[in-house]
Amino acid sequence: MSTAKQMIYDSYTGEERAMLLRAYAFAEAAHEGQKRASGEAYFIHPCAVAKILMELGLDSATVAAAFLHDVIEDTPVTEEDIRSNFGDEVLELVSGVTKLDKIEFRSQEEEEAENFRKIFVAMAKDIRVIIIKLADRLHNMRSLNFLSKERQVRMARETLEIYTPLAGRLGISQIKCELEDLCLKYLEPEAYEFLVASIHQKLYERHNFVDYVVKEIKNILDESKIEGEVFGRPKHFYSIYKKMKTQNKSLDQIYDLTAVRVIVGTVDECYEVFGKIHKRWKPIPGRIKDYIATPKANMYQSLHTTVATEFGQPFEIQIRTAEMHRTAEYGIAAHWKYKEKKSEDSAFTERLSWIREVLDWGGGLKDSKEFMESLKTELYSNELLVFTPKGKVISLPKDATPIDFAYAIHSEVGNRCTGARVNGKIVPLGSALQTGDVVEILTSSASKGPSWDWLKIVRSSGARAKIKQFFKREMKEENVKIGRSMLEAESKHRGYNLSDILTEESFAKISQKFSFSSQDEMFASVGYGAISVNQVLFKLIDFYKKVVPKQPAYRGGHADTGGVIVKGMTGLLTRFAGCCNPVPGDEIVGYVSRGRGVVIHRADCPNVHTLEGEEGRVLPAEWADTSGGRFVASIVIRAKDQGVALSVLTQVVSDLRLMITGVNSRFDKNKTAVIEASVRLNGKQDIDLLIKKIREDDRIDEVFRTATKG
Repeated sequence: MSTAKQMIYDSYTGEERAMLLRAYAFAEAAHEGQKRASGEAYFIHPCAVAKILMELGLDSATVAAAFLHDVIEDTPVTEEDIRSNFGDEVLELVSGVTKLDKIEFRSQEEEEAENFRKIFVAMAKDIRVIIIKLADRLHNMRSLNFLSKERQVRMARETLEIYTPLAGRLGISQIKCELEDLCLKYLEPEAYEFLVASIHQKLYERHNFVDYVVKEIKNILDESKIEGEVFGRPKHFYSIYKKMKTQNKSLDQIYDLTAVRVIVGTVDECYEVFGKIHKRWKPIPGRIKDYIATPKANMYQSLHTTVATEFGQPFEIQIRTAEMHRTAEYGIAAHWKYKEKKSEDSAFTERLSWIREVLDWGGGLKDSKEFMESLKTELYSNELLVFTPKGKVISLPKDATPIDFAYAIHSEVGNRCTGARVNGKIVPLGSALQTGDVVEILTSSASKGPSWDWLKIVRSSGARAKIKQFFKREMKEENVKIGRSMLEAESKHRGYNLSDILTEESFAKISQKFSFSSQDEMFASVGYGAISVNQVLFKLIDFYKKVVPKQPAYRGGHADTGGVIVKGMTGLLTRFAGCCNPVPGDEIVGYVSRGRGVVIHRADCPNVHTLEGEEGRVLPAEWADTSGGRFVASIVIRAKDQGVALSVLTQVVSDLRLMITGVNSRFDKNKTAVIEASVRLNGKQDIDLLIKKIREDDRIDEVFRTATKG
C-alpha cells in the first residue's frame, strides 16, 4: 500500500475516506502510462501533493483535488467527469489550479503571468486553491534535479519571487522555509553547500550551549509555576544566507543560528516569562519585538527578544501560546488542521482580507504583467505598522505616505484627502511614515479628488490602483478624447487611418484579449494609461494585414509642405522643423540642409539664430495657398494640478474641433505639472485661439508654443 493511501486510512473515516480512495483510483487510472522527467510514474506527483496537504491537515475535498489537480490539463478527463464523480466543490478547486491552455499568448512570460492571475482570482474565491498550488510547487521543487539547468534556475527564481512570499503571507512557514532552502540550492549552489556543511558543524559545537539556555528557561517556568514547553530550533539556510548577504557578515559573525522557542498557555504568561527572561539576561536594544500586541499581516503572533548571555553570545528567544505556535507553523492551514471553531471565523476572514484587496485593485489592471509586477511589490513590501487615532493598526509598505494610509482606510477617504496629521502635527502628504506613527487624515467634501502626481508619491500597489481607478471613472470623457487622439496620431505615423483598421471585427478581437465592453472604454484605457497605444495598435494592424493583405495602407505625408514659397520659387523639397512646428500665419524662413532639402522654421525660432551666420543657407520664405492643409503645432501648459491641465486641454481642443496628436506630462523640480501637447490645426489663427482659451482658465499658470513663449 502506498504512503498516500495509508495516510487516507489513518486520517479519514466514513464517506470522506471512501471519496478519497475513489479520487486516488480515478487519478491513478487517468495518469496510467505517463512518466515524469525522472522516469518515474507520473502518479507519484499527485500522491506527493496530496500527502503534503494531509500533513497540513487539509479537508477531504482539498486532498481529493490534489489527487486530481492535473487530470484536466494532462489527460482526456473533462470537467464534467470531475463534477459527476466528485461534485462541484472538488471541480472548483481542480479548475482553480488548472492552467489556461486554450488561449494564445505572445510570450511565455505573458502566459505565466495570465495563469498566475487566474489562480489568484480563484484563490480569492477559495483560499484552498493556492494551498494546493503551494504543495504542488513544493513537490516540483523537491524533484527539480531531473530538469535542465536552465529550467531549474527559471523555476527556482519564480518560486522565490512569487510562491515563497505567498506562503509567508499565508503564514505557512513549513512550506515557506523549505521552498526558500530549495531555491537557494539551485540559484546559489556553492553558497548552499557551504552552509549545509558549515552550519551542521557549528550547531554540533553549540549543542551544549543551546541545552544550557533551554534548561535555564525551564527553571524560570518551574519557579513561576507556569506549564510550558521549551526547545531549540535551527534557523533554515536561506534566512542565514539572507542575513549574511544583507548585513555583509561572515558565518562566524552570525550568532543566532538557533532560536529557542517557549510555548506557554496564555498571553499573560507570555509577558510574565518575557519579563523574567530579561531579568535573567540583558536584552539587546533594538532587538525586542512584540508581535502579540501588533500581529503581522499574516496574523503571526509572538514575542521576540535577543539577549546577551554571560558567555557573551547573543541569543534569540521567541515566546508564544500554543495557539499562536500552530498559527506560526501552519498559518491559514490551521483553520482546517485544528478544526477552528465558528467563533474564530472572523480572525480567519481577517487573514484573507489582503487577498480581496489585491483582487479589488488588480481588477483595474488590464495587463497581466502589470498585475504580476504590482503583486510582487505587494508581496515583498516590508511591513510598516501605523495607527489610526482610535488605535486600529494599519499595515503598509516601507516608506508609505499618508496617502497610502488614507486609501488603506477607504477609497473615498483617499479621494477626499486634503492633508494629514502625524502624531498631532500637520505634515506634507508625501512624508514617509514610521512604525508606531498615529495618523489622522483630513478630508473635504469639496475636494476634486487625487492629483496625478500622487502616483509618484504612493508606495502601495493598492493606493496606486485606486488613484488610477478614480481617473478612469471621473475623467472618462477626457480620457476617451485623449486616447482616441493618441491612437489616431500613432496610426497616421505608422501609415494607417484609424477608421480603416478599427472595425467591428478587429475590435471584437481586441476585446477577447482585454475585455473591453466598448470602443470608448478602450480609448479611455489608453487615455489614462492602463494600456499602451502600441498594445492596441499592433493588434489592430496585425488583424488588418490578415483581413486586407493586398489593400495598400494609407500613407500620410507632408502634402501641406507644398504650400510654401522659398525665395520666390515653388516645387522645392521642403519639410517643417520639429523644433518650432510652423503653421500658416507664422513668419517663416527656409534653411538649406545637406541632403534633406529646405527645412522650414518659424522666423522667431531660437534655432534659426544659430544658423544665420551660415551665409546663403538661410532663405526668406512665405506661405502659398494652404487651404485644406493640415499642420501640427506644439504647446506647453504649466499648472499646479496635472489632472486640471489635462482636463482644460482636452475640453478646449474639443470645443475648437481640433485634434490632439500627442501628449507628454511630467513634473518639474518645483513639482509643477508640465503638459507638452501636439495639436493638429489649419493655421496660426487656430493655435492663437487655442492658447487664448486655455489662458482664460485661472487654474492654468502658463501656456505657450514651443521654441518661444507667447
